[in-house]
Formats: sequence, structure tokens, C-alpha cells
Amino acid sequence: MADSTLTGIPVATGIAIGKAFFVNRNHMANLPRQIVAAEDMPEEIERLHAAFKSVETELAAIREQVPEELKSHGSLIDTHLMMLKDPKLSGSAEKYIETLGLNAAWALEKAVADQEAAFEAIKDQYIRERMQDVRVVAEKVQTKLMGVKTDLSSISGRAIIMAHDLTPADTVELQVDKIMAFATVRGGKTSHTGIMARSLGIPALVGVGRLEEVHDGDLVVIDGLTGKIVVNPTEAELAEYNERAALFEDYTRKIRRHCHLPAETFDGSRVMVQANIELVEEVTAVLDNGGEGVGLYRTEYAYLNRTTLPTEDELAEKYIDLAAIMSPRKVVFRTLDLGSDKFISTFGELNETNPAMGLRAIRFCLKYPQLFKTQLRAILRASAYGNVSMMFPMISGVKEVRQAKAWLAQAKAELRREGVDYDPDMPIGTMIELPAAVMIAEFLAHEVDFFSIGTNDLIQYSIGVDRTNRHVSYLYQPLHPATLRAIKLVVDAAHQAGIEVSLCGEVASDPFCVPILLGMGIDSISMTPQAIPGIKRIIRQTNMHDCRLLLKDVLECRTVSRINNLVMDNIFKHFPEEVTFFSSLLENDELPS
Repeated sequence: MADSTLTGIPVATGIAIGKAFFVNRNHMANLPRQIVAAEDMPEEIERLHAAFKSVETELAAIREQVPEELKSHGSLIDTHLMMLKDPKLSGSAEKYIETLGLNAAWALEKAVADQEAAFEAIKDQYIRERMQDVRVVAEKVQTKLMGVKTDLSSISGRAIIMAHDLTPADTVELQVDKIMAFATVRGGKTSHTGIMARSLGIPALVGVGRLEEVHDGDLVVIDGLTGKIVVNPTEAELAEYNERAALFEDYTRKIRRHCHLPAETFDGSRVMVQANIELVEEVTAVLDNGGEGVGLYRTEYAYLNRTTLPTEDELAEKYIDLAAIMSPRKVVFRTLDLGSDKFISTFGELNETNPAMGLRAIRFCLKYPQLFKTQLRAILRASAYGNVSMMFPMISGVKEVRQAKAWLAQAKAELRREGVDYDPDMPIGTMIELPAAVMIAEFLAHEVDFFSIGTNDLIQYSIGVDRTNRHVSYLYQPLHPATLRAIKLVVDAAHQAGIEVSLCGEVASDPFCVPILLGMGIDSISMTPQAIPGIKRIIRQTNMHDCRLLLKDVLECRTVSRINNLVMDNIFKHFPEEVTFFSSLLENDELPS
């Protein structure tokens, strides 16, 4: 039997077998915490700023050496450089040195803890995980203050990289041709480790517990399909994983070979399969995986980790690049989905007890219309360069849609007077992610050109469950009868009004859910780029008749367990190969009735 089996969150699929190599065990465990004498404070402050400058210089040099495989993620290093230049973090640490007499490393730790407390109040997982960037930058500075050196170029052969955390800069120093897989203690599904691993086409796990049990040189298996790390496997386990790895490689080659074909069922029904992205640099992955457009471009990234708001020209430059590169394929821009908890320095702190249901998304934009109009103008300018659509998030009523459209009309009028080109007929849509929006879908459908169902939030709000809470996460069920009926209601309302409806979120990339979505008549689905080939394969191997029959049976079920059983039977019957590699339902041991 293997020495141990660890678990983590799989963020890039595949299986890798090799020797473990640690690049940055957690030096922060030995963080010095000392009180500095008053006469030594100026010198300590100088040390702090020198460390910031030193890390900035090193990262700038690394930025110039980014290999071709990671060119698209140079912007992630740019983000870290921006934070190093931002006086907020260093200034907060400096204040702790001056007021409490803390040494530089400890003062910086306190400053980071303050920012972490602000981020913890945010419900949106993607936004919360951006705190990792602040922590990574701080730890680089602290490592410099502590005099710790790590030689990341000392790997003699290919290895499986183990780390407390991993940054784009670390990866560049490691030399990408020597990396077989990643495993880190920190990180979430949207962390940079996953983005990098998917770009390189290697498996990766984040959020791994007990990683300290692994030692340099241990033989390990990284299973990016099930989220397991097997440490020093037996001969029998090794043979089993080698076989599974070979099968998965064959499967991946097979689905990628046909990923550029249209997603069309046996009986001729066409479904658009698009991608969800947050960086323009991810376009390469969209096109390489056969993406037929961008169904959701998250615009929040440009607003994060900065002290000033982006200008219209800054936003327009990025949006135009994306629209032009993807043209004639569609790009759907979701307007800003953040709250004032992320703009404290500009808008003042609200001290909301529940920011997830407070002033965020469209509510925030309508309260601060100049910020909103800046983004609207930038998106409109991009519409002159490609096939651009726009949608508003967290809509709960018709009035919000009309108010947002009124500000859009003002932005159009301004651009028209200024002689700036834009598409006057750019399609406008709403996200359907609140139960309120589901119940009035027939009214909303007459206000917009399309719907986009955001299943991640819709499931959480409908069932009342935080899927990041380990005590109740088992209740987060994509195939809950309430969820399926809500989606069906929205699809029917959209089609009755003559508008299209798309669906994004993890449900869209789950092979167990796709046949049901097809049966409902979803026009397009949007997912992480790497999931596109497999989902296209599912669609091309089914027919609408079977999907409608499955949907009819599913809608008659009263329990999640019964629905899951029906869906699993369908997958086993029609897509046996997918069951080998996708197990979203098979692994749930605690299904609610």
C-alpha cells in the first residue's frame, strides 16, 4: 500500500507520475516577530522599501524572459508588479513599524491580514481568490527581508512541483519543459496555478492538505481527475495509474482531434459551445480547444488590486483587442460584478454585514453611474471591432434593466456626438442568477435580446447553500429538482419571447448535465476553455429525441437521488468512456433525498 494518499482540488486534468520537488516550502512558518527600538525604526522602514524594490526589480527581469508557452500569462506578473508599486500595502506596513514598533516582516504580515479580512467578507469565490495575489507578493517581500534564497533552477530532470504556493514568476524560473505537474497548499479553482497548468497541458491540484508529508525525491502520482496524490505507490498501484494515464492521453487526443467541428447532434440540432474567460490572453486556449466564441468575459480583473479606477481608454484597449481577435465569433461582456467592498478607497466603506446580497453588481453600477458609463462606453467602442454583446449581472427586476439601458442610451448618445464608432444594434442581455429573475423571466424577456443563466449563483441562492462551506456543500446539487425546473422555466420564457438563452457555470461543463440541457433547448453553453472538446464530443454523440425523453423523466422525479440515478444510467448507456474520466455524481456519497 502507498505511504499515504492526499487530497486536493483538481484545477487541471490528467495523471502524472514522477519525483516530487519542493520549490518553496512555507518559509513564513519561521517569520521573525520582533519589536524595533524607536531609533531603529527609520532603518527598518528603509529595509522594508528596499525589499519591495528588490522584488520589483527581479520580477521585471523575469517578465522579460517569459517563455512562449506562458506568454499569455505575462499579465499575471504585471499584476504583481502593479501591487509592488502600489503604496497601499507598503504604506500600511510602514505604519505598523512607526506605531507599534514591529519589525518589517511582521509589520507586512499585519498589513496583509488587514486586507485578508476585507476579502473574507466577499462571497464571490473568484474575487476572494484574488487575495492570493496580495499574499504571494507579500511573501516574496518577506522572503527577501528574511534573507531566504531558493534556487528554482536546480532541477536536473522532469519533476512534479510541490509548493506552498506558486506564481507565474516561479514557473518561469523553473523552466516549463521540466514541469510534469503542480501541487500546492494554497489556491482555488480560479487560481493562477490552475490557469498556468491548463496552458501547459499538465495536471494540477491546489488546496492540498498534509503536503508536508511529502519529501523531495518521493515518487508521487498526481491524479488531476479525482484530486488525489498517491505518495510512494505500490507496484500494483503504479501499474494501475500508468494504465489510466495512457487511457486519458488517448481520450484527450481523440476529443481534441475533432474539437473544431460544430457541436451538432445526430439529428441536426446545433448548440453553440463557448468559453468563460477573464483575461484577453486566454483567447489562445479558447481557439485551440474549438471554442465558438466567448460566452462570458468577466470584466472585474481590470479593477482589482489597484488604487485608481481604470480609464475608459484602458478598458477599451483590452475590449477592442478581444473583440478583434475573436471576430467574427461572438464575445459577451458581463458588466462589472463587484461591490463597494472592493473599492473602499474610492467610494468609502459601507460595513455591510452580507456583501453578497448587498450593494454589488448592477446595484453598485446604478449607484455609481459615472463608473458604469465609463465601462459602457468602452464596451460600445469595442463593438465597432467585432461581434460584441453585453449583459447585466444580478438582475432582480425590470426596473434595474430599464435603468441600465437608460445609461447605455446616454453612453451611445455621447459617442455619437463625439463621432466615435460603435454598433448601434449591439445585443443586450441579462444574467439570470437570482430566483426573483427566474420568476419574472417572461417580463424580463421583453426587455432584452438574450438571457444568460448563471447556474453557480442560481443553485446557491435557490437552495440556500454555500458550496464553500464543508458542512453543507453536499447540498449543492446541480440536478436538484428546483434548479432544473428554474432553468426550464427561463428557457421556455426566452423562447416564447423569441430570444436566445445561454447557460454558463459548472453545470455547462458537466457531462452528466449536458443531455438534460439539450433536452430543454438551450441555445448555447459556456465553460472553461479546456472543457470544450469533451462537451462537444458529448453533443455530437447524442440526439435530441433521447435528450427530450430523459428531460421528461427527470422533471417527473421528486428527489435528487432519483434524478442522479437516471442521469448516470443515461451516461453509462450512451457515453461509457466519459464515466471513466468524469465522476461528478459518482463520488457524491451523501446525496440528499
